[in-house]
Amino acid sequence: MSHGSSQSSISAPRAGAAVSLLPTYLADARAIQKYSPLTPNGALQLSVAENQMLEDLLVPSLTEFSSYHHGSFPADAIYYQPTHGRESLRQAVATYLKNLLELEQELDPDGLVIGAGCNAVLENLCISLAEPGQGVMIPLPYYAAFDFDLGSRAGLRVVPVPTMEHSGASPQKSSSTVPLEAYYPTRAALDAAKEKSVEEQAIEPRILLLSHPQNPLGICYPPHVIQECIDWCRDNKVHLVSDEIYAGSVYRKEEANFKSALKLARTPSGLGPYIHFVYALSKDFALSGLRVGFLYSENLEIRLPLQKLNDLCCVSSHTQLMVERMLTEKTSSDEDATFWTDGFLESNHMRLQKRGDKWQQCMKELSIPHLSATAGLFCWMDLSEFLPAEGTADEQERALYLELLKDYGLLFTPGRSMHNELPGFFRCVFTAASDQEFHLGLERLRHFVTKKRTA
Repeated sequence: MSHGSSQSSISAPRAGAAVSLLPTYLADARAIQKYSPLTPNGALQLSVAENQMLEDLLVPSLTEFSSYHHGSFPADAIYYQPTHGRESLRQAVATYLKNLLELEQELDPDGLVIGAGCNAVLENLCISLAEPGQGVMIPLPYYAAFDFDLGSRAGLRVVPVPTMEHSGASPQKSSSTVPLEAYYPTRAALDAAKEKSVEEQAIEPRILLLSHPQNPLGICYPPHVIQECIDWCRDNKVHLVSDEIYAGSVYRKEEANFKSALKLARTPSGLGPYIHFVYALSKDFALSGLRVGFLYSENLEIRLPLQKLNDLCCVSSHTQLMVERMLTEKTSSDEDATFWTDGFLESNHMRLQKRGDKWQQCMKELSIPHLSATAGLFCWMDLSEFLPAEGTADEQERALYLELLKDYGLLFTPGRSMHNELPGFFRCVFTAASDQEFHLGLERLRHFVTKKRTA
């Protein structure tokens, strides 16, 4: 019996299409020969956003949190769990987020969904808010894997929001003359991106996705920028999703002036149906392997769909129990004792600032334009000085990226993979290395700059 031309392939086209959405630097990070004492000429992987500075703090505590010597494993945990997470964990998460984000109001535990990572809960949230082919607006530059997270299964279209033109900064100038404000999404930028999406591409934007603190820039949008986005979304009946996965990695608090969208969007009647939030333990707690993400929404129409969709990406009851204990553990039995998470995040902030300061000091010594990082795990650098003269903008940056990787053993995240408006920008994840590897990275960067400028 003939079943048509589909018999000529042993896989569905959409499988390959999904893979094509992945950024190339992720494949490079897996394929390259990495630096080690046995491969001293291998590349330093400084492109994937992981924090490798916290094992000494995490491993002993996680060993304690995952043990049951204070009691037996709960019998109810061996059975099916509520698809959106155990009630006691959702209450613990609500308390943790209220403290972390400095919220005045309690979060409704029934509005929380706990799933297998931030990308899983983000995908389910967007599936519940938009139909395949509709648009998700994202200010430039943005986390490269959003294309995969939103498009591979949900079938959503990313609508880029260029910001420089509407800030008064010229895209032809280098970052040394483009102010930080050039990266802020304004009402004018949002209007222009929405109009272009509808009129030129026939894509209806349904969602505005903000990364706040911002990845890859390593900064926080000021409160007035977030408020402008909130107001614009409500005016245009577009859903705002605030991805605050780095909210606990704001290590220069006064300079960053971080305010959560949940705090700014709160009205006497609540958040309303258009404001949503995602978070995870992958960055602030360096627990990317645990696969624990949270979403929060007060939109009652999507509450049941979100719970049922999460059935496909639930977190195991064993992990939920460990995370619950981690979030509720106190430093002592005293009434005024602090949470374990408070001390951990404070230690992490000190380590992040120390690393970040060393990297940015190197940038200053080498006169490399960069943003003054205040949050996250990375520094946004302008290496456009070293772009080759020939080729398109994408070809020039690709050539520089490969030169850094193959000739100098430095694997940074290329800015064009994050849809940056200007070529020659790179994200350095300064936490993705041991102390020895980090200092070697500084040496290699100095060698690269010196050699290029004296050539």
